[in-house]
Amino acid sequence: MRSELKRRILASCLALAGLAAWPVCAETPAAPAAKAPAAVAVPATVDGFSDVGPVPFAPVDSGLAPDWYKKGVFTEILVRAYQDSNGDGIGDLKGLTSRLDYLKSVGITGIWLMPIFRSSDHDHGYAVENYREIEPDYGTLADFDNLIAEAHKRGIGIIVDYVMNHSSADHKLFDASMKVKSPYRDWYVWAQPHPEGWTTFSGDPWREMGDWYYYAAFDAGMPDFNLRKQEVVDFHMNNLRFWLNRGVDGFRFDAVGVLYENGSIAWDNQPENHVLMNKVRQLLDQYGKRYMVCEAPSDPVPFAGENSCGSAFAFGLQKHIVHSVKMGRVMPDLLYTLQTFPVARMGTILSNHDWFAGARPWRQFNGDVKSYKMAAATLLTLPGMPFIYYGEEIGLGLSDESYHDDQKIRGPMAWDANQPFGGFTNSDSAFRPLVQNWKTNNVAAEDANPTSLLNWYRALIGLRDNEPALSVGSFKPISAQDEQIFAFEREYEGTRMLVLLNYAYRDGKLDLPAGFDASKWQTVFPAGGQLKVAPKKVKKGEAAKLELQMGTQEVMVLKAIK
Repeated sequence: MRSELKRRILASCLALAGLAAWPVCAETPAAPAAKAPAAVAVPATVDGFSDVGPVPFAPVDSGLAPDWYKKGVFTEILVRAYQDSNGDGIGDLKGLTSRLDYLKSVGITGIWLMPIFRSSDHDHGYAVENYREIEPDYGTLADFDNLIAEAHKRGIGIIVDYVMNHSSADHKLFDASMKVKSPYRDWYVWAQPHPEGWTTFSGDPWREMGDWYYYAAFDAGMPDFNLRKQEVVDFHMNNLRFWLNRGVDGFRFDAVGVLYENGSIAWDNQPENHVLMNKVRQLLDQYGKRYMVCEAPSDPVPFAGENSCGSAFAFGLQKHIVHSVKMGRVMPDLLYTLQTFPVARMGTILSNHDWFAGARPWRQFNGDVKSYKMAAATLLTLPGMPFIYYGEEIGLGLSDESYHDDQKIRGPMAWDANQPFGGFTNSDSAFRPLVQNWKTNNVAAEDANPTSLLNWYRALIGLRDNEPALSVGSFKPISAQDEQIFAFEREYEGTRMLVLLNYAYRDGKLDLPAGFDASKWQTVFPAGGQLKVAPKKVKKGEAAKLELQMGTQEVMVLKAIK
């Protein structure tokens, strides 16, 4: 039966664009064989399943501040692409641990790890085979425990990607589910005869298996769980406790918009999704100091509500930031999103691991560093919890010769142009070709350049860290739509900050509010910056006005003098 399943999966496998996971296809490049991980204690099993069974509540204290995730800046990391420690050409947990000091030097206080559980895709990790085991390519549970401990020593929290919607077709639970009379049959969604009229991300989600059909919204190799069954929900809750008990600081939940299906045209963003995610949030609340953020690209705002995840990625905002910078003016959609989304509770990005969210900024700005810096300045001065995709801080580009668009934005991290494979690995090959610009855009080169992207990110993150108004303060726009200067105020506990961003490739002017007094503002970024205010030419009989004058793509942040 399993060989028949794999034959059908390979026969029906389609390349998906704009999804959180891409198919496990025959054409997918195989990863180099990993070195055997060290022996670890095998979890207790239930019916032969090592990730099924109760896990007691056993919280541990991270030592982090209660609001660590609200005031800090996250980075998203694909472990496979970050740092290889054992010479097999694949990034691993020990490699990531060795780079924690670098992340601390950037100002990172949170890490989102893309899936690290044992998976069958040998790439992104979203086809999970076991929810309590580490992907062998990445190392062992002991390696993970050490990563958590070392991160906490540096004041860095770690959240882990978790997939509730589906597992791998190679998960032993799905193998058991194939048997009609199995007690695990209804852990997945089966139907007979073939349901008609359904279309999801990859077309018809009902995959033939003998006389039956199983539901898999993303791909035949990733069957959906039946989350209407309490035992399945308990399965996930126990697995979440397993990782929370090891010191994990929270989770990024994948594809929460498609957890439940109510019909052929009611399979996305159903109300049951929020009920379940609210229960998950309550579980994390029991542990304290934990953060969860949900991925729901088609309708993120409801998932950021207190009766749901509590936080979700502000999808759409990243495109409006990039578009405004490219157009040289504050586009209407940018202001609208900032005024209608609960951005203060949301994760904000410029890009991430999915092509649908946008290519890497280096590609989107065609290597224009000035525009890139404008977008970064916007992200890091707006409300929300910023997430920086690994390598974004150095302008990492695209990986060549990739099978799928998503792979192009998941290339190896570039550390040093003077080392083979950019310092990513000491192997004679890497799991994926290096990015196109690794010889110029790497940590060593940018670390030594005071005007580099890396040092720009460091300075802005440091400013955000020093000024709580920029992380958790209120937001009030001053600029109107289509103005070339984006001006807004942030305020927290009586401290006021004024952010000024000239998006245009020309000098700009902005009318200042009546009563504005430049002498009551101190420039805090960049060092030595000077606020330029002058009387505006007005028609005879009009009241006198002041206008702000800014240079081409200039950034300035000021603090009100009390």
